[in-house]
Amino acid sequence: MKINSIALASMLATGLWLTSCTGKLDIKPVTNVSAGQALSTASDLNALLVGAYDAIGNVNVYGGDLQRDAELLGDNGEVTWTGTFAAPQQMYTKRLLINNDQIDVTWTNAYRAINIANTVLANLSLAASADRNRIEGEAKFIRASMYFELVRVYAKSWGDGDNNANLGVPIVLTPTTSIDASNNVARSTVAAVYTQVIQDLVDAESKLPATNGFFATKGAAAAQASRVYLQKLDYTNAAAAANRVIAGGQYELVPIEQVFDLRTNVSGGNTNETIFAIQITDQDGTNDLNTFYGASEYGGRGDIEINDKHLALYDANDNRGALFYQDEIGAVRTAKFINQYGNIQILRLAEMYLTRAEANFRAGTTVGVTPLADINTVRARAGATALTSAQLTAAAILKERRLELAFEGTLLHDVKRTRQSIVAGTTTVAWNSTRLIYPIPLREITTNPALLQNAGY
Repeated sequence: MKINSIALASMLATGLWLTSCTGKLDIKPVTNVSAGQALSTASDLNALLVGAYDAIGNVNVYGGDLQRDAELLGDNGEVTWTGTFAAPQQMYTKRLLINNDQIDVTWTNAYRAINIANTVLANLSLAASADRNRIEGEAKFIRASMYFELVRVYAKSWGDGDNNANLGVPIVLTPTTSIDASNNVARSTVAAVYTQVIQDLVDAESKLPATNGFFATKGAAAAQASRVYLQKLDYTNAAAAANRVIAGGQYELVPIEQVFDLRTNVSGGNTNETIFAIQITDQDGTNDLNTFYGASEYGGRGDIEINDKHLALYDANDNRGALFYQDEIGAVRTAKFINQYGNIQILRLAEMYLTRAEANFRAGTTVGVTPLADINTVRARAGATALTSAQLTAAAILKERRLELAFEGTLLHDVKRTRQSIVAGTTTVAWNSTRLIYPIPLREITTNPALLQNAGY
């Protein structure tokens, strides 16, 4: 286990460094959309689509807080929350209150992005014919991603009872331009939400190009689909979707120290491994993973410290164990997020190898290659010793996911889908406990009588 000092060397950029898009259209929140905001040109539509990307990059969704909270709520003693903010503290202790403000703004901003995507889709006739499929694909990728994130935290997990009866989240597929009783929508079932997510991603994958700058691509849609299928325990389709990304040849693993932008105060950070990332610049955007994981020397608050329980997971020759540092007070922190202007990796190729490996292992298949080959591909990139066939178990695959994807927002969802318990202090929390499900925001319940609250709240 190698811990770097506070003086982490800033790395020169390699691969493709991209900057954020500009010229966003100022889109008002869902609760304040005016029917007078008419679109009339293809430029208007393109600007609105950029606004949808801006919306999912909000700190309360893919800008960092959604990932942070999945790690805190799923934590099993590998980190310590030392901050003073009440909302993430409740995530860490697994004692969510109905008035948790983070739960409120995550819901609001996810639906804001959905509403913008719906507005784009309702105005596709404005797009140039050559751009129409791409724009539709991007909007559906964004909408599907937000519905997937919502159903994973505001509803019971897939397989926790009857998916066709358990309440998911409201499905809205048309633009909302005003808030009144006619727009009150009840919660759809978990099964219905997953069906909608998959339909959107299938459509997106069929319409998106293989390359599209830093916007959504065919590979991004397939990668997100692999996550969805894995979460719903559909291993055949999970392996197939991940395999499409890998076999497509658009992405490649890069040295582990280059996966995350270890430069400081520099915009950019995509590499050839990046499938989809939130673009952050020093003029526009905030990386909230840096805010909460980074030490003050790197522009962060330092609210999340890494414990020995996590550090002990790495073998001595595993280069991923070097992605940590001690700050000036001796606290250990992850170096993944030291650049406050570094892009936020949402989907990357290593996860596709891990998904294909696990899905093939559980299904007893060898789509692409064997599970052992995929796991050892990821381990080889990290400099870790290859596993043998005898060492390849479901537990070994899940450990590899934890080592590779640590602190990136997958923990809670892996805990739930694999039916693991969490030890919170002296209390054991079951994977399907109501303590691991967000309440529907109180404001939404108050303004929309059609919404039913989750059990436990």
